[in-house]
Amino acid sequence: MSNEALQMRGHVHGTKDARKVAVGSGVGAVIETYDFIGFGTAAALYFGPAFFPGADPVTATLASFATLGVGFAARPLGGIIGGHLGDKVGRKPVLVASLIIMGLATFAIGLLPTYATVGILAPILLVVVRIIQGLAFGAEWGGAILMSYEHAPWKSKGKYTGIVQAGFPVGLLLANLVFLASADLIGDWAWRIPFLASIVLVAVGLIIRSKVPESPVFEDVKEHGDIVKNPIVQVIRQDWRSILRGICLRVAETAGYAVAVTYMISYLNTTELATRTETLTSLCVASGIGIFATMAWARLTDRVGRRPVYIWSCAFAVLFGIPMFLLANTGLFICVMITIVISYAVCQNSLAGAQGAWFPELFQAKTRASGASLAYQISAMVSGFTPFITTLLFIQLGWLGPALLFSTYALIGLIAAVMTRETWGRRERELAEEAGKSVPLPQHV
Repeated sequence: MSNEALQMRGHVHGTKDARKVAVGSGVGAVIETYDFIGFGTAAALYFGPAFFPGADPVTATLASFATLGVGFAARPLGGIIGGHLGDKVGRKPVLVASLIIMGLATFAIGLLPTYATVGILAPILLVVVRIIQGLAFGAEWGGAILMSYEHAPWKSKGKYTGIVQAGFPVGLLLANLVFLASADLIGDWAWRIPFLASIVLVAVGLIIRSKVPESPVFEDVKEHGDIVKNPIVQVIRQDWRSILRGICLRVAETAGYAVAVTYMISYLNTTELATRTETLTSLCVASGIGIFATMAWARLTDRVGRRPVYIWSCAFAVLFGIPMFLLANTGLFICVMITIVISYAVCQNSLAGAQGAWFPELFQAKTRASGASLAYQISAMVSGFTPFITTLLFIQLGWLGPALLFSTYALIGLIAAVMTRETWGRRERELAEEAGKSVPLPQHV
């Protein structure tokens, strides 16, 4: 039996800190998402006139979305750095460092001068801070998800990683609640307050994360002398197929979100199909449902496998692209809300729920942080510029362009899911059941 198999067998029941680690990692995900996704909301609603005045509304929106995309473009580099350090020095240091950097960058956005104050320097500063956000967010996911995955019991990897993944809709909910509460404030305070308020969340998150223990799997890798000298190079050389599949799997979720939520906010606003309050309210409802939906989808993968959930969810999303915009185009508040809820709680949350356990299982423990982070974050470049691309498609084709793009992303994910191996099929579940019976239950469980 290989070192990795022995390590996994030793942790069949998980650790006594499994739940605390999952919650701690999830809290960090809440804060990082609040910071990173909050930028998307501000870009759709406020940053055009604040940082790119003088242009018509569509051009200002394009410029704002281009700035949004820069942060996503920086995420792969953050993933490379975070993954490398996660495999070399441990998962926990990456978690703490990424949270500090993200928090400071987000707070800085709330202090930035606008174009009216300093001219062209304003959008330049916005881009610089956005790049820093992207680097921090790129490093965050791999460490958070692996900490939870590697502390969790064999049979409940989906359940525990689902807690971390649920941190993203919580962060989205908090961000939109704050933007909703500040919508009626005078001038720039409507978007400054949400960014300035994030510093409180960062302080709470650091206190929680400082108490989270290091991954037992990483400790085993270190104890057995399996630390890889250059994990990024090794995982690319040995597991490039898994990285490529992971990128395509993730595009369906993250780029689909960029169309169905990030762009949809701007679409509803510029076409006057919904007010800002109605749009933000719909997002809050979808986020609230998404918290429980993400965990439910993740638990389902423990019962039926990761692959079936992904295949059926992507197939549904392929068919939902055109109906999604037809519903939104009614301009009825209830239809707008239903559109965003389905887009988020079904199309996005189901895929995010499955990724938490599936992505780590595609790679060996000694290069897992690097491999999973690369697959997860490279796809972010596509999603980051999707609102920009979607706006161009709308100019040329109307709402049909964004609708077809959404379905295309889902189709890419569907093909990738069919071509990716199941890591938690019936055989694996049976082996886990047998191992659970043969390995003594620790006193802490």
